[in-house]
Amino acid sequence: MKYVLIGCGRISPNHIKAAVENKLEIAAICDLVPEKMEHLRRQFGLPASVGHYTDYRQLLDEQKPELAAIATDSGSHAEIALACIRRGIHVIIEKPMAMSIADADKIVAAGIQHNVKISACHQNRFNIAVQKLRRALEGERFGKLSHGSVHVRWNRGRDYYIHDDWRGTWTRDGGTLMNQCIHGIDLLRWMMGDEIVEVYGVTRRQFHPYIQAEDVGMAVIQFKNGAVATVEGTVNVYPQSLEETLYIFGENGAVKLGGKSVNSVDVWQFADEKEQDTGNRGFEESTDNVYGNGHTSLYADVIEAVREDRPPYVDAAAGKRAVELILAIYKSQKEGRPVRLPLEDFAAAEMAGMFYGRG
Repeated sequence: MKYVLIGCGRISPNHIKAAVENKLEIAAICDLVPEKMEHLRRQFGLPASVGHYTDYRQLLDEQKPELAAIATDSGSHAEIALACIRRGIHVIIEKPMAMSIADADKIVAAGIQHNVKISACHQNRFNIAVQKLRRALEGERFGKLSHGSVHVRWNRGRDYYIHDDWRGTWTRDGGTLMNQCIHGIDLLRWMMGDEIVEVYGVTRRQFHPYIQAEDVGMAVIQFKNGAVATVEGTVNVYPQSLEETLYIFGENGAVKLGGKSVNSVDVWQFADEKEQDTGNRGFEESTDNVYGNGHTSLYADVIEAVREDRPPYVDAAAGKRAVELILAIYKSQKEGRPVRLPLEDFAAAEMAGMFYGRG
């Protein structure tokens, strides 16, 4: 399958590694900064036959790939995705899929119209620990769900934000919820039943006056099934990143996932004790970074989805749901009140000026 990567920044090695491990034909890479492409080429020993482009449209028109991965700044995801989809190219879109409800809806609709497979790159869904939790939920081992929570307690300093001029901006990135916390928020919504009634959120910019968006955000979520959940996301933890954890509590079970990328089982308790539960307790999938190992599995699923003409495991609708929840938190902060879902329309850009004058 002929493959191209658009965007050669921080996350790009995970994409190239996944492409190599899935034996994709890497036809070309693209970035506005040629040095980033050269660094990626050297890192993976890509042959000279792999094209280098600074214009993604030229790449798409000349290479005509079957599959494209989009790993550019968040604000350009929707534009590039739509350009691929309208050319009949299947896409893997890095998080967030879009920065507005309107753009997310356009991507979903275009995928249907052009019969293109779209996968939102929420690779943590493929973590072994996450899959264990998902099977327990689908097996109804929790009974009635009570509540859940996600905590992303990380550190990001000035050097991180000034490395690229789009980071921390409302139109091209968003804040800690949209960037650092979206994977955890995706897992929380997915595990708790997806359908949300109402969200109340509070966000602040406490320690990063040189960015536009929030560096801490919290929310309370009411689900249609009666369960409730909380979100805590921040890059303000001193002196270094602490944890990313996901808790799910039900009448017959309690699970806590933790580790660098929600890759370990810290608590696993169920009323109906099963033989495999002993092995699940304390389970940890080895990983050396916060992105985990899920990109390779996500790529394998997308390739199979194309060949079998089925939806990807993490499809465009799933990508929209994660964005919708974060935008609902933003809208709640802006309006100072709870927000009902579904969210008809809102964009991160509408938060412009929210923290001006605050330190």
